[in-house]
Amino acid sequence: MKQLMLGNEAIARGAWEAGVRVSSAYPGTPSTEINENIANYKEIYSEWAPNEKVAVEVALGAAVSGARSMACMKHVGLNVAADPFFTATYTGINAGMVVIVADDPGMHSSQNEQDTRLLARASHAPCLDPSNSQECKDFMKLAYEISEKYDTPVIVRLTTRIAHARTLVEVADRVEPELREYKKDIRKYVSMPANMIARHKVVEAREIRLAEDANNMPALNRIEWADRKVGVITSGAAYNYVKEAMPEASVLKLGLAYPLPRKLIEEFAKGVETLYVIEDMEPFYEDAVKAWGIPCSGKDKTGVQGELFMHKIEEKFKGAEPAGPMNTTDIPNRPPVLCPGCPHRGLYYVLGKLKLTVCSDIGCYTLGALPPLSGVDTCVCMGASIGMAHGMEKARGTEQAKRTVAVLGDSTFCHSGMTGLLNMAYNRSVGTVIIADNSITGMTGHQNNPANGKDIHGDPTTALDIVKLCEAMGVASVRIVDPFDLKETEKVIKEEVARDGLSVVISRRPCALIIKQTNKPVVNDPEKCVGCGMCLKVGCPAIIKTEKGVRIDPTQCVGCGMCVQLCKLGALKTAE
Repeated sequence: MKQLMLGNEAIARGAWEAGVRVSSAYPGTPSTEINENIANYKEIYSEWAPNEKVAVEVALGAAVSGARSMACMKHVGLNVAADPFFTATYTGINAGMVVIVADDPGMHSSQNEQDTRLLARASHAPCLDPSNSQECKDFMKLAYEISEKYDTPVIVRLTTRIAHARTLVEVADRVEPELREYKKDIRKYVSMPANMIARHKVVEAREIRLAEDANNMPALNRIEWADRKVGVITSGAAYNYVKEAMPEASVLKLGLAYPLPRKLIEEFAKGVETLYVIEDMEPFYEDAVKAWGIPCSGKDKTGVQGELFMHKIEEKFKGAEPAGPMNTTDIPNRPPVLCPGCPHRGLYYVLGKLKLTVCSDIGCYTLGALPPLSGVDTCVCMGASIGMAHGMEKARGTEQAKRTVAVLGDSTFCHSGMTGLLNMAYNRSVGTVIIADNSITGMTGHQNNPANGKDIHGDPTTALDIVKLCEAMGVASVRIVDPFDLKETEKVIKEEVARDGLSVVISRRPCALIIKQTNKPVVNDPEKCVGCGMCLKVGCPAIIKTEKGVRIDPTQCVGCGMCVQLCKLGALKTAE
């Protein structure tokens, strides 16, 4: 039977068919839907972990104990998980372990264009690179076979276009591998230097053996002979573009991105007159092929930035006319904005009014950087807001600390904010941390987290008490505000940034998309409106500027009342 599936759905299906028992993940576009779909399979224990490091450790523990396991994350999540993962390739596993990592060429929802193949090589982990949903499913099964045959965790690397494209998938039944016996083996699993020196030799021998075997893995690496004037080495999403743009070319499709099948590549290179390497992101294959003394080119034509597309390949490799720009004259710009009724809007309005330096984390609240709120100074990665605010204080003194705040969400605080706050307390920081608690992991699609008391299935579980945790860390002042109450929010933040000590302000109100708003929409009185623009300062999409002032779009307004608080002339009021 065939089904139309997202790449992410197919990954989940492949894990189920392969007999996976445990899956742990932290949500992050473009990988989020994998574990959400895994949660639909009752045979697999699934969970949202506080962060990717924990997810990999959970998967490793399950694998060592004898159960097939997996962890899922986006590309920057592998940075967080690198500590356990890089050592797990030394210790090896017992039952199969696969880590799904989704790269984001073009940075559709990410802060960089990191190429996971480079980390696969650095960690000595095999890396598979599927090119459609069917391969996503099939490669999962192959990944577990490789993992168990070569005693190593395996990476399955996706990109945004593969994760979020739908293609047909032939589904099959689940296999049920027996739970493997666990045997204590401290030389293998205890990463003391003496043990790991010996294990490093095992890793090196394993990698050499797998690279040799990769020359005869037609399910992963295959040559598609055609016109031999031009040959292309490619993989993943780029394979689809090459087949569409250059149907006459011979192609070497690499499903195993690392380690590379050198003999197969040399055979292919000898069989074509001109050799191109067409790959998303870094010149990973190209550098390796050139290092073997094989003439080829690719990145000199495409560059390393952004995504590859069919028309780009036609232009760069076949001399086609450049694709003309889209006619967008009639399409208004639509920058990402906070939703109507978003609690972060009130918080950022106050921070902007107070002219504070704001170190932000990554999440919905990062959109507070855009006009008219313009309330963010820095954003680097999960958890960095607190560390950067602390660093600013230590570099520039207490007066800077009293003009600086760190802002992060409840999920981000659980992910990697707690250690930063502990560092501030331990090192006697004078600063203010604002936790924008909207009771959900918002930007990635409303996943539950340890602070909201619900698990991946929506069932009740232990909820982190953020107030008690902050107090236990030694934070002297922990206060809760409702960001819809602009006056109180401003009062509390003023008091806390002036404090000679560490403080936490919890800006607490649920995300507007997860609660049913009962407030009636705001209405405007055009007779009283003078067009002063005060209400526009919160940047709400429901407030529309007109030649005669403003009007409220009732289809968007959720009645939060922030604009009413800003209007001093009574031109805005909640409907009766």
